[in-house]
Amino acid sequence: MSKIIAHGIDGRVARWIGDWLGNRMQWVCLSGVISSWRLVLHGVPQGSVLGPLLFLMFIKDLDMNILSIILKFADDSKIFHKAVTPADRLQLQLDLDALCKWAEDWQLKFNVSKCKVMHNGPRNTNCSYIMNGQLLNSVTEHKDLDH
Repeated sequence: MSKIIAHGIDGRVARWIGDWLGNRMQWVCLSGVISSWRLVLHGVPQGSVLGPLLFLMFIKDLDMNILSIILKFADDSKIFHKAVTPADRLQLQLDLDALCKWAEDWQLKFNVSKCKVMHNGPRNTNCSYIMNGQLLNSVTEHKDLDH
């Protein structure tokens, strides 16, 4: 809700969104077996009209104080930085660190096992990068959207 308020949404609309997000219950059915009702502690209902809008509002400031280029699409983000000099490589690592700090501040977690490094160019030194203390895997190709 702090992000909602930070975007200037207050009063009745903020209360309505808070009521919509809070005190939700859900159950799961798998192979005909139904779970008991459970309180949903966080997140936005999947398939809702407001869900994508709230997500975009939530990640709007993801690239604040980041010098690298960030592309955002749905729940996927890519960070790009020309890394020719040691200073360039340091800047990319600092930007990765800033992204991890942002995620920690907003109680999100990057799935670091899904985060990859792709080195381009014939003179690339194939520097290693780290997120949340984990070395990122280097790949030579990456498929964006699985069918």
